[in-house]
Amino acid sequence: MGLALGAFASSQVLADSSLYVSGSAAYNDMDDTGSVGWLTDEFVTGPGTEVPAGVVLGPGTNLRWDTDVDSGWGVNLALGWRANSARFELEYAYTENDVDSHSGVTIAGIAIDSEDAAILISDAEENLGVTVGDLVADGGGEFTTDYFFVNAYYDFDGWDDQWAPYVGVGLGWAWLDADYSPSSIDILDDDDDGYAWQAMLGLNYFCSDQLSIFGGVRWRESDEMVIRTGSDSLVPALFEVDNENWQFEVGVRWHFHMGPKMAPYTPNYK
Repeated sequence: MGLALGAFASSQVLADSSLYVSGSAAYNDMDDTGSVGWLTDEFVTGPGTEVPAGVVLGPGTNLRWDTDVDSGWGVNLALGWRANSARFELEYAYTENDVDSHSGVTIAGIAIDSEDAAILISDAEENLGVTVGDLVADGGGEFTTDYFFVNAYYDFDGWDDQWAPYVGVGLGWAWLDADYSPSSIDILDDDDDGYAWQAMLGLNYFCSDQLSIFGGVRWRESDEMVIRTGSDSLVPALFEVDNENWQFEVGVRWHFHMGPKMAPYTPNYK
């Protein structure tokens, strides 16, 4: 009797299970970020507007500026397994966002947006005639991030047999590549990696027992990344960069059913 019940339960789980692949395209709205850092080596100022040439700033001196980031795009690809209303998957994701502009540059707590940009060039002999603020406001550069997640979802009971909402969470790892090149001047060009997590909310539409279309929103966040200025950069420094974004996605999911019968549209597959 026990063996028969166990076999029946196993057959039901198998009948209501499927492997699936999914893919989605996303509008990626990355939050503007504050780049907070510090000098890694001694730096001597060039001739500013009010700050004279020759001011020595030692390692550890604080630096900061704010970065406005353009909206970008992303893709999400997953291999998963569904059992009744629960889904578990491995996911690769990629996002890309251009840098729009920078502002609010400070060194040692002193705002230097209005200083002549020659302050950033140790061996400059005279003013350049353009301010630091104008120099960095040009923007230039981009953020690109690769992610790998382990996700868990729950598909709720829907309505009219085809529509069903879902929620999900994911934990993983992110690899960020940051490039800041305002006015075509190399400031940052480096990469770092760290923990990442995401939360998902959306709606499934079951076209058939194998094909579904979905749309939803994600909040995605990773550890602060530590980025080093490029070897040709004006200022030797490290910066901590935030990487947080909203995603609005539309995608498709294809199920490969494992059981002897095909499951109907409803998310709990009754």
